[in-house]
Amino acid sequence: MNYIIYIFLALLSVSCNQKSETNTTKKIKKEPIIKDFGFTFNDFSVVTDTLHAGDTFSTILENYSLPDSLKIHDVTEKIKDTFNLKNIRAGKAIFTFSDKKNKKALKALVYVQDKTNYLVVDLRDSIVVQLKQKPTITKRRTVAAALDGSLSETLERNKVSATLANQLALIYAYTIDFFKIQKGDKFAVTIQEKYFQNGEYLGVDKIEACYFEYKGKKIYAFPYKLDEKYKKFDYYDDEGKGLKNMFLKAPLDYFRLTSRFTRMRFHPVQLRWKAHNGTDYAAPHGTPIKTTATGVVEKTGYTAGNGNFVKVKHNGMYATQYLHMSRILVKQGQRVSQGQIIGRVGSTGLATGPHVCYRFWKNGVQVDPLRLKLPNTEPMSKKQKGAYLTYIKPLKKELDDISSKTFKE
Repeated sequence: MNYIIYIFLALLSVSCNQKSETNTTKKIKKEPIIKDFGFTFNDFSVVTDTLHAGDTFSTILENYSLPDSLKIHDVTEKIKDTFNLKNIRAGKAIFTFSDKKNKKALKALVYVQDKTNYLVVDLRDSIVVQLKQKPTITKRRTVAAALDGSLSETLERNKVSATLANQLALIYAYTIDFFKIQKGDKFAVTIQEKYFQNGEYLGVDKIEACYFEYKGKKIYAFPYKLDEKYKKFDYYDDEGKGLKNMFLKAPLDYFRLTSRFTRMRFHPVQLRWKAHNGTDYAAPHGTPIKTTATGVVEKTGYTAGNGNFVKVKHNGMYATQYLHMSRILVKQGQRVSQGQIIGRVGSTGLATGPHVCYRFWKNGVQVDPLRLKLPNTEPMSKKQKGAYLTYIKPLKKELDDISSKTFKE
């Protein structure tokens, strides 16, 4: 009997020890460490929220107490030095980091602009505001394929972001009618793609080189800057010829052509017959006016006839002028890129309504741009062409090599 009691007590002891060990194990189990935006979440009381219409940094800060008697105004003024407060958007995520014991004591906040960019407002020692980017990895590859379905579908089958289709369409906008591409048309493209460090795909970051086979001919495209002073680059083929027109067809996106270039027109204000050395495009007051080609602003100003005007010199041969502006948005001597907004439609000077009078010079003589056979992108000099052909040689070889392997007959 005593023996049975002994065994029972021994088993009870073992059972209690096992429970004790289990409880100990549970107690020592650590919570996972979470790190993001440069913060260890475990060190704070963290609240994640989505901004709503009407939210501002001020309304967010009103829900917390700030350290060292800081005022909300102090914080927002500091943010303004780094970030435009008007750019805060509803639907974006915001993280607040507070003291673990006092959840109202704000230590920092993070506003997430997009997948990569975020704003940090750190209040721990002093007000420190920084625009940061999540670390990314860039990978480079060359893809060759034949069209099977749409271009975007073909890209997706090759595990490339379908958005590349839009980029290729813009590159070839002047040379290929993408409504007429057919099944079996071939293309190859060398791209740089971005990933987060955890492997999440962010899409195509840059196109280094490409070709598209259209109507049996390979049309190559390589991004290249003829002049490092310009921010933008143009695309050129394997012979150094530009893929887009040097000039836009018109200085406005939406317009009504009201008066053409003519040697004799009855002037609606002066009420007499005279030459009209420009092309009039009517549009609502304030419509953006774009420079039709890359160049340097030669002159801006006002005259009784022209009203507010801008004149742009494109090279030794061509210049353009834009009249009757309500506002001038560039300065004399400023470099401008094709399509850059240089002013707004108005009716200053001798004008009966809002429009832009577009004037065009070739070799110092005003001509009708609608009747002129205009060149493609500004041609390269011999020196520029030599440097360009040297630059694209390995890129072109890379495209051709993968094509020969992919499309073996």
